[in-house]
Order: sequence, then C-alpha cells, then structure tokens
Amino acid sequence: MYRNYILTISALCIAIASFSQKRKFNFNQNKMGSNFSLILVASDSAMASKIAVNCFALVDSFAQIYSDYDVNSELSKLSSQAGNGPQKPSPALWDMLVQSDYAYKNSQKSFDISVGPLSWIWRKSRKEKIFPDPKQIDSVLLFVGLNKMLLDTINITATLLQKGMRLDLGGIAKGYIAQQVVNYLKKEGISSSLVDAGGDLAMGDAPPDTEGWTVGVNIPETTDDLIRSRLLLNNMAVATSGDVYRYVEHDGKKYSHIVDPRTGYGVTFQRNVTVIAKDGTTADWLATACSILSVRDAKKIARKQNAYLFISTIENGKIKTYTSRGFDQFWKK
Repeated sequence: MYRNYILTISALCIAIASFSQKRKFNFNQNKMGSNFSLILVASDSAMASKIAVNCFALVDSFAQIYSDYDVNSELSKLSSQAGNGPQKPSPALWDMLVQSDYAYKNSQKSFDISVGPLSWIWRKSRKEKIFPDPKQIDSVLLFVGLNKMLLDTINITATLLQKGMRLDLGGIAKGYIAQQVVNYLKKEGISSSLVDAGGDLAMGDAPPDTEGWTVGVNIPETTDDLIRSRLLLNNMAVATSGDVYRYVEHDGKKYSHIVDPRTGYGVTFQRNVTVIAKDGTTADWLATACSILSVRDAKKIARKQNAYLFISTIENGKIKTYTSRGFDQFWKK
C-alpha cells in the first residue's frame, strides 16, 4: 500500500568506546514502485555496502512472491487458481496469508486482501480520471471477502473458493518486507538500522548516543507541511496512511485509493493515520484498517494489537487530532 509521509531522521553518530568509529550509511533503490531506503550504522563501508546488496536482493525475492502487478508472481499464480481447489504456497507466501487472515478477522473485516478486483477498478479509474461505474463495483463485490479463502494449517494449503477472486497485498506487504530486512540486518550484526519501504518504516536500535530515530508526520492533504512535534522511536515500526497522492474526485468528494472492501468505494475521510507497532506487518495493515474505520473503532482495534494510533483530520476546515492511549510517550521532548 502507498503511503504519503514526510520522514526526518536525526541521528548523530560520534566516536564510541570501541576499536573503530561507527557511522551511518545510506542506500537507496527503486523497489516495488517506490523508493526503498536503508540506513545502517556500521564501522566499515565495504561491509555496509555488501550487506545492503544482500538486503535489496532479499526485497526482490519477496517482490517476486507478493506482487499483484506481476502475472508471474506466486501471488498472481495463486489468484489464477481461484476456484480450482487447494494450492501449496511457499513458506513466505503462507506466512503472509496467515497474517493477512489474522488482520481480516481482527479489523472488523476492514482489512481484506481479497480486495484485488476492486483495486483493479480503482487503479483504472485514477489513471483514466473517470469515476467507476457503480454496477461494475457491485458485480465484483461478489468476489470480495477473505472468508472465501480457506487455510489448511495441517496440510499447509490455501484455497480460494470462488473463481474470479484476486488477492492484493498492497496494504501489508511493504511493512512485512521492511521488518524482514531489519530482522536480517540484526542477524548480520547490524543492530542499528532504519528501513523505509516506500513510507512503511521499520527500525532497529537507535544510532549510538541517541535515544532513537526521529520521524516527522505530515498534516492532512499536504505533502510538505509537518506537524510540529516529532516522533522518537527505536525497535518499532511506523506506518502513515492518507490520500494526498492518489484519489478520484467525484461530485465534490475525494475517493481515496484506500478502498473499503465492505462497500467497494474509496474512503472519503480527509484523514492521515499514523500507527506505531511492534513490527512492520502490524503497523502496515493497521494503518489501512484505521483509515477505513471510525475513530472510535480504530482506537479500539489498535489497543487490542498493543499498537499506538494518531489520527489527524480536517473537520470544517480545521485540523483535529485524535490519539490512542500511550501514543504521547513517543513524541520527542
């Protein structure tokens, strides 16, 4: 899922009590249709560069599995077998399906990876700047609903029960991949890192002699204006969702790229949602779900996931904010 966000990182790496001095190394590549950034804290540039190459290769391997744009991806092949009985997914795809099923059952069905047929309609609509035909939306809603996917935990198979179903991992895959990269870096001895998968952030330890990574959150309906306060985080993940970049305007309303799978239409809230969670996967799907649900239900679901929620909206031309319990602890003092 694409995120509109502004990220600021303030991390001064100075000499520490060791044989060598550690410093930041920044690497960027275009992955999955957006910028993918790695910030590593290491003492050796050659080692950092080699590990970065491995990280980007890891990202590519996941993209080949999870992309719904690539007809040859494992996800696309699974969708093509909808209605044809049980299929045997790879361990990486199985893990994603299990986590997506959990998200569906714990989000009041607002997060639903079977939204693929609707995603296709709205992508076409944004590209052509034409509002979708309501009859077309009603027709594909018949294929939406993750209760039509069966996961056999004994035989490790996935069955898409209805022909015409199509899975879309856009609201969970980037957060998952960002977290997997952080986990890989820790195994390689890089404990201090920040991974930005197109706006879904996962991070390890804070850089030396700092309390954390500083993250800025933007104001609704803007790309450059930041809320004055900043977040200070480490060993957490943060995802921000909004509609400033991708929407369709119809009869004076903006319909976001975030589609409510229960109605078939993009949400019309002028809202930015920022979620802080223990891992990138949870932060990613919660940001999507909390962009769809009412503020009250969003706060309730975030609390159950031990996550923290900040919502900024435009109401009657004025910015109004809502925070869940515990979020304020992350504001930088």
